[in-house]
Amino acid sequence: MNHRIIARLDIKGPNLVKGIHLEGLRALGSPEEFAKYYYENGADELFYQDVVASLFERNSLDDIITRTAKRAFIPLTVGGGLRTIEDINRVLRAGADKVSINTAALNNTNFIEQAVKIFGSSTIVIAIEAIKQKDEKYLAYTDNGREYTGVDVLEWAKKVESLGVGEICLTSVDFEGTGLGFDVSLTKMVSEVCSIPVIAHGGAGSAQDVEKIISSGKADAVAIASILHYDYISKNISKHKKQGEGNFEFLKKGSVFKKIIPANLFEIKKHLYNNRIDCRSIDLERV
Repeated sequence: MNHRIIARLDIKGPNLVKGIHLEGLRALGSPEEFAKYYYENGADELFYQDVVASLFERNSLDDIITRTAKRAFIPLTVGGGLRTIEDINRVLRAGADKVSINTAALNNTNFIEQAVKIFGSSTIVIAIEAIKQKDEKYLAYTDNGREYTGVDVLEWAKKVESLGVGEICLTSVDFEGTGLGFDVSLTKMVSEVCSIPVIAHGGAGSAQDVEKIISSGKADAVAIASILHYDYISKNISKHKKQGEGNFEFLKKGSVFKKIIPANLFEIKKHLYNNRIDCRSIDLERV
């Protein structure tokens, strides 16, 4: 099995942003530039998430999607604010290959069945934002982990599989952006109750964390943000400063950044390969 390594890009307006627990967002620069770099350096897929779509009840990434699709020839998933069949149609026409749905799925399971019927299972990804409760159960949230639903994550994962969706993107809100590693227990539990692919997201601080979530958490794919973003910035900060893009001061003084070991996609895939974990598109001559 070839495990996919997906570059996750959270977007607010025209900017790539990054936060902690899906909050405290900081602008990093142009999402298209980051996406192009990740494509050229071995990303298996790209994942665009409009992080303010819930506030405006719409996804506003059409132009960014189109520009990215012209420069990066790998699957592109788009999420955030997609509530109707026309919303899905629009982002697919703009150049997306798959869509990620959270709020609308929880509000109306008939919408998911309809979307699967029209666009096919492989096009529909269900995003689950999970938060661990005091009783050790995990509940699903919406709106970047702010809106309580009371829905049990494991039951919801089994339900969406029965509706025919192609895969699940599972975010641990508790770990997201911290660099403390993934929630292995959460990912393993969901992976074991579902036969569809599970994408682990939230918490990666090193290549070792990526290895662990695959080997111990049984993730089929891993969506990474901070490790890749900070590696890219460290190599291109002079260019971004000239362009006036991004707020990088937190990289110099933020304690969270010290917990993250930046790495590029080749380094991550090399680490996986050396630990006998299959992944896509690794250049064996460079290992």
